[in-house]
Amino acid sequence: MTERLQKIIASYGISSRRGAEELILAGRVRVNDQLVTILGVKADPDCDRISVDHRLINLESKPKPKLDYILLYKPKGFICSRRDPQGRKTIQELLPTRYQHLYSVGRLDYDSSGALLLTNDGDFANYLMHPSHHVAKFYEVIVQGCPSDRILEKWRTGIDLDGKLTLPAQVMVLSTQKSSTKLQIVLHEGRNRQIRRVAEILGHPLLELHRAAIATINLGNLLPKGLRQLSSEELQILGIK
Repeated sequence: MTERLQKIIASYGISSRRGAEELILAGRVRVNDQLVTILGVKADPDCDRISVDHRLINLESKPKPKLDYILLYKPKGFICSRRDPQGRKTIQELLPTRYQHLYSVGRLDYDSSGALLLTNDGDFANYLMHPSHHVAKFYEVIVQGCPSDRILEKWRTGIDLDGKLTLPAQVMVLSTQKSSTKLQIVLHEGRNRQIRRVAEILGHPLLELHRAAIATINLGNLLPKGLRQLSSEELQILGIK
């Protein structure tokens, strides 16, 4: 039975579906030795030869890989990528060899820290990142100045980003200093650099960003660069097992 190529790639833990689409568009995927560079192509996993970066995915005889679900405490100064043309450090440098094949579910930018999930389960990654599922993400941020109640209410109700309002957010003041304010922000979407961009629009640029938890998954006693497997209870809550 034919399926979309990105779905087949994701089902074997090569990447998420979104990541598989990027692989296809980058010209890194072949079907029966024919280069595929457009989305929408289908293949039959029982008979077609599918390769990524010239490595064959032997779908007929190779069992699906063991699925791993890891929580990483990403420190600042690392990007969520396997490699970086600019030569910056990547989270790959933080992973033991046995986890080098995993990819991040969403991203934290170079100057941000906190909870980052990694997996080789493409369907799980797609579920968590899809905006319709509204998975809560908890952040602790420090912004310049002291936002007024009016500004905070704008942040809570929604700000126009690229012609579309952000979803309602929970924004609570944790503490104030003379020239900065610490906030807890709970988002149910993950648009690119959303918190940084909203803070800039509202006139209170971001100084620090730390993601404390994703849904019910929190860092607990993990130290920066530390990682652990998700527990069976955590997986059950996320609907995996």
